[in-house]
Amino acid sequence: MIKFVVMIQTRKKHTAAFKAEVALAAIRERESLSEISLRYDVHPTMISIWKKEFLERSSEVFSSVIDKKEIDFEVERTSLFAKIGQLESIPFAIYTFSA
Repeated sequence: MIKFVVMIQTRKKHTAAFKAEVALAAIRERESLSEISLRYDVHPTMISIWKKEFLERSSEVFSSVIDKKEIDFEVERTSLFAKIGQLESIPFAIYTFSA
């Protein structure tokens, strides 16, 4: 009697740092895709996809962080000015303490 064993292989979930490392290795072109594939145990097609995505989105590293910080700053600033306006409308007598 012959028994077949079915092995279920789960998909690998690579971290962003790992993908960036592999993409940078591909961009450097010191090794071929097949060598990088063997070293990192990743299919060459995935390496090409990660490299392409890395190159397409590399400008976001410098632009989105700054833009997001500026937007957050403006939102916080507007909120604080609104609170100041509310505090100025409250009579001073509320803040005084009697002994």
